[in-house]
Amino acid sequence: MSRIFLLSSRLANQIAAGEVVERPASVAKEVLENSLDAGATRIDIDVESGGSKLIRIRDDGSGIPSEDMSLALARHATSKITSLEDLEQVSSLGFRGEALASIGSVSRLTLTSNAHEQGSEGISAACEGRDMEVQLKPAPHPQGTTVEVRDLFFNTPARRKFLRKEKTEFNHLEEVVKRLALSRFDVTFSLRHNGKVVHNLKAATLPSERQRRVAAICGPAFMEQAISIESEAPPYRLSGWVGLPTFSRSQADLQYFFVNGRVIRDRLIAHAVKQAYRDVLYHGRHPAFVLYLELDAAQVDVNVHPTKHEVRFRDSRAVHNFIFSSLHRALADVRPAQDQGRDPLPEHMLATGDGMAINTATGEISNQSALAWGAPSASRQGSAGGSFGRYPPAAGQVGEQMSGYRRLHGLPAVDSDEEAPPLGYALAQLKGVYILAENAHGMVLVDMHAAHERITYERLKSARDEEGIRSQPLLVPQSVAVSQREVQVAQHHSELFQRLGLSVEAGGEEVLMIRQIPVVLRDSNVEQLLRDVLADLIEFGSSERIEAHMDEILSTMACHGSVRANRRLTLPEMNALLRDMEETERSGQCNHGRPTWIQMGLDELDKLFLRGR
Repeated sequence: MSRIFLLSSRLANQIAAGEVVERPASVAKEVLENSLDAGATRIDIDVESGGSKLIRIRDDGSGIPSEDMSLALARHATSKITSLEDLEQVSSLGFRGEALASIGSVSRLTLTSNAHEQGSEGISAACEGRDMEVQLKPAPHPQGTTVEVRDLFFNTPARRKFLRKEKTEFNHLEEVVKRLALSRFDVTFSLRHNGKVVHNLKAATLPSERQRRVAAICGPAFMEQAISIESEAPPYRLSGWVGLPTFSRSQADLQYFFVNGRVIRDRLIAHAVKQAYRDVLYHGRHPAFVLYLELDAAQVDVNVHPTKHEVRFRDSRAVHNFIFSSLHRALADVRPAQDQGRDPLPEHMLATGDGMAINTATGEISNQSALAWGAPSASRQGSAGGSFGRYPPAAGQVGEQMSGYRRLHGLPAVDSDEEAPPLGYALAQLKGVYILAENAHGMVLVDMHAAHERITYERLKSARDEEGIRSQPLLVPQSVAVSQREVQVAQHHSELFQRLGLSVEAGGEEVLMIRQIPVVLRDSNVEQLLRDVLADLIEFGSSERIEAHMDEILSTMACHGSVRANRRLTLPEMNALLRDMEETERSGQCNHGRPTWIQMGLDELDKLFLRGR
């Protein structure tokens, strides 16, 4: 072995750059976080060749005082923390003080800043890799900072070879801008690539403006099929939007989670969200969400990853349970309601949920009442009782037939003041599989087996929760060989196992004895289930595997106990099924995540038949 010696400043910075600067997007992330920490209200990003040739970021933040410019590019120099106490409750996005030094070691970096509001000239600092010699000189600049990074990895050819195509690198950089734009609605972001404007996101203060920004970044379809989340259980607060189960993705590419304004990707969070969607998401699909978790900065450790993408919670189990319960309840409350199934807004219009609507093409905001959402149009006058009213010669005959039908089956008359239920009233059964119904907005089509399957499943779960979990003792206790840590975890969570109907005791230092199991799990592989639960408890501090396995069995029972295809239902039976759907949690999806009903408004039907053209 050679003797121990100190690394040169240049080599130390390049080693640090290997951790911090992976690609142009990494540079943009570090510099943008510094701009936000400086209190910027507007940030302009100019990129050339995907960022490998040029990244210029200009902000109107507080700027850097002239006397501090010599330290701005030094390693481990920062204004954000001064003591260990600051590190234990970090409130800024950046704090390590090595980003600019690392970037400067692998690029041609110019930093220009002015900390004075008016009447003072700025100062510029530049370095070009090599020995990190910083050159200072006066430079005109308004209050704020401009960071210009040219020729990334010009002095490290091996790193430059790993860069992808220009489009790929820019997509990564654009994703960084999107994440930060979602985290800070109060800041204006402008992004240009090769001189072309890609994003111009104005500061958003009103709820409707925030929804417009989310729609611009995540797509209008997400906002149209998302539900708002507002949940608080001190010291935690969760807000944002989650997509309906029907708006699922083939990839986990529309998932944004922020902790105190910092975007993270965390296995604990992903597990909690996955569990919340367990009962309603089609297999192999991924949920979409934009969520914000707020908690005391001292309760989360952000200093666990070089790129700060991961965090560690002081009480991970409590955070997991809070996120799961908040999302689980919000998704359970989604069911057919009076405001669902309304006639769609005109093209390019997006509802904001507060009585307003946004034109996604022009950005204009208008009142929904002016759009006559769900109100009969001029071409639909006289057809309030159905689409038959447009043919005067036959209207009387058909109207009498419909009135007779409604009286026969105890339904309110067409011109009655009684409001129609969300899913309306059944008209017929199609091919023994679907129920055709009419509501105030048009036609409703229901998969009767899928709908009844969900209703039966929820009733079975309710009965289980009300009556408790029935257990049966094993004639011969089953021994399971485990590690010492797993035995300790099992003893620590003994009350959890008892509550779930599973009696587990220590049979030695590395042996667990299963003495009692839930009745519904008598034909299951209880040993493997116990191992999986222990693995979850060790990693996440909680586990829903036992409940999930029970739910799978109840789901199978519900599937076999539901009405089958080709069974003829009477109109009263169909209407009873519709009313049950309106009262049942998660009735929009069957137990396997498939949709149970769809709505077609009169506007959609008009388009199919070219009516009014």
